[in-house]
Amino acid sequence: MADIRIRPVTLADFHAWLPLWDGYNAFYGRAGPTALFPAITQATWGRFHDTAEPVHALVAEDDGQLLGLAHYLFHRSTTAIADTCYLQDLFTTEAARGRGIGSALITAVHDRARIAGSGRVYWQTHESNAVARRLYDQVGEDSGFIVYRKLVEGIA
Repeated sequence: MADIRIRPVTLADFHAWLPLWDGYNAFYGRAGPTALFPAITQATWGRFHDTAEPVHALVAEDDGQLLGLAHYLFHRSTTAIADTCYLQDLFTTEAARGRGIGSALITAVHDRARIAGSGRVYWQTHESNAVARRLYDQVGEDSGFIVYRKLVEGIA
């Protein structure tokens, strides 16, 4: 872990970030015919570099190679005055797993949330993601909430 550097993503990172993004989406079944539209990927990438957006990206780098990503955003809450930080995406390459990179990315997001004055960082994962849940049980607490969703048709 000593050689791993956690840093904000830069415009020059796109071609190294994209395989991580694709791997993350494939892990959650958003590949092939269910893949995200390229316009969503482009909009997401653009948001990371737009200072007016509350969306941010970090990468884990070792010897010039990107091994992981974390995407997070700040939003208002009805239960707190300070903004809340949502760690939306966390992914490491399969070869990099077990090296503490996921934990380091979570810590880096937490540090940035503290600096931004955010009172809480939260994230979610699929109930079947046992490997990630072992890490999450060590670095956070299970809130006990279950997430429901209802898609709005015709909106990307």
